[in-house]
Amino acid sequence: MKGLARKAFSCLLIGFVLSSLPSYNKDVSAFSNQVIQKGATGDDVIELQARLQNIGYYHGQIDGVFGWGTYWALRNFQENYGLPVDGLAGETTKRKLSNASNFNKSWVHQQINAGNTFTYYQGVPIENQVKKSTSGGTASTNKNNATSKPTTSTSATAANIPSGFSESDINLMANAVYGEARGEPYEGQVAVAAVILNRVQSASFPNTVSGVIFQPGAFTAVADGQIWLTPNERAKQAVMDAMNGWDPTGEAEYYFNPETATSAWIWSRPQIKQIGKHIFCR
Repeated sequence: MKGLARKAFSCLLIGFVLSSLPSYNKDVSAFSNQVIQKGATGDDVIELQARLQNIGYYHGQIDGVFGWGTYWALRNFQENYGLPVDGLAGETTKRKLSNASNFNKSWVHQQINAGNTFTYYQGVPIENQVKKSTSGGTASTNKNNATSKPTTSTSATAANIPSGFSESDINLMANAVYGEARGEPYEGQVAVAAVILNRVQSASFPNTVSGVIFQPGAFTAVADGQIWLTPNERAKQAVMDAMNGWDPTGEAEYYFNPETATSAWIWSRPQIKQIGKHIFCR
């Protein structure tokens, strides 16, 4: 009897100790059971974008639309965390992402429901992430910390943003120009920005800046990560000049370096001109 009593007491003690420990919930938060993939929309995509942005992988607007920007952010996360790199947010990827990031669901959805565009960076107090704009609405502060890579706002883009473009478009294009053409003459940097804009206007390409830049295989800087180098003022000014109408390429939609190009297809494109080391073509 004493042995049974001792076992019963031990079970009660273990149960008490376990119930007193903090709860570490490793579930996948608000994610549903679906595999999230390109083309998806809704709350799962909102959480996916917010979590990827929280740890510095996604740099676009949190809008609940799984486009190319979300796709490449997810692939980069998968690669860096030793997951199968397929651009699909299945159970394993969602669990890893949930454990690696923070997500304030109520606040994120509050901003979306209010019609705000915003970013959600780890380490930035929520009250500092959204501020009033001069027009009386709200705008994102775009503050960064050590884990996030987006470009910060500068004097080159703080005023007179060309119609039809956002500050995020300008910053992302500056990243692309710097990653692709920082060693080129200034005209060549404007030319790279012009190619991006020409693609946005073309029915053959995505119709947004982020869609064009993150289209798979489109730009070497995206593939090798140089897209996230911090651009200088020269690259940012080149973007502004292109957005304001300067197109040194003659409406080119492609360019390549003849010294490093390995694609036979690119040589078949009708060539327009060479600027610096790049040949621009249709």
